[in-house]
Amino acid sequence: MCLLIYCVSLSSLKENRMKSLIDNKIILIFRETRLQELIARFNTLEQAKFYIEHLGADFSDYEIENKNYKEALLSVEKQLRNFGIVQMLKREFLPNFIFGKNDIIVVLGQDGLVANTLKYVGNQLVIAINPDPKRWDGVILPFKVNDVPKIMLDVLKGIRKYRLITMAKIQLNNGQNLYGVNDIFIGPKSHTSIRYEINIGNSKENQSSSGIIVSTGLGSTGWLKSILAGAKGIGNTIGNPLNIEILKNNFTWDSNYLFYTVREPFPSMVTNAELVFGTIKNNEKMKLVSHMPENGVIFSDGIEADFLEFNSGTEAIISVADKKGYLVI
Repeated sequence: MCLLIYCVSLSSLKENRMKSLIDNKIILIFRETRLQELIARFNTLEQAKFYIEHLGADFSDYEIENKNYKEALLSVEKQLRNFGIVQMLKREFLPNFIFGKNDIIVVLGQDGLVANTLKYVGNQLVIAINPDPKRWDGVILPFKVNDVPKIMLDVLKGIRKYRLITMAKIQLNNGQNLYGVNDIFIGPKSHTSIRYEINIGNSKENQSSSGIIVSTGLGSTGWLKSILAGAKGIGNTIGNPLNIEILKNNFTWDSNYLFYTVREPFPSMVTNAELVFGTIKNNEKMKLVSHMPENGVIFSDGIEADFLEFNSGTEAIISVADKKGYLVI
């Protein structure tokens, strides 16, 4: 009788554990390595190696990176299967994937992959893993591969903290929209200039420039940082130093506003250059109207392939996004 009770209890424990695992759906997002992309381009490993070495680069670095990432991916997947059903998802399928509201999202970095993921998920928690800490600094990759069990336990218990990530949103008058986790670019497809009308607050003007960058707090260490560094260098050279530390120190991941900067504005008889830098506050909108017959584009987070057209007649409304990212820390 005792043996029967023991067997029933053991069976019940297994059933409960299996039910728990089935309830937990984990999406593991990964990317192809540089080596895999080269092989896809040149068909074979030997041809990829010949191409890289012909340029004088170190092919072994590509092989080491590939090896480390594959090992990290296998290890993370194996560990995650102890906590639920794992679905593997390649980066290129992110835009069309439908996430469940209770899914747990795990991203095996780099930083750009995490930013791209946050753009497409809803209110789900995102756990970012650094696959190779000796190679990637990982500004938004707080965890290592061996941290997975502890982080997953904490997340499932609901005791793990997270940081809110403010995003930018751009909405077109044709119904299309796009989110940006780091930044949004509005400008020409190539290295030319774009003509448009800019409206913010009570101010409006026609401009000609090489594009506009709209940056979030998370993106303040990216494109915005390089623009401010260039402005500071020019200011120092002409004896009019720019204090950009004030901007950087107050602009955090969850700041409820955006910065916009106009690149290389060109003043002329029909274009002005007054509205070239400023903030888009929460509940405030910037409106852009394209005067570009063709080759006007909008893309976010450096993903040029995922773009919206911004040609004549297109109106774009830019604002703080109506959703936020949730990055586990």
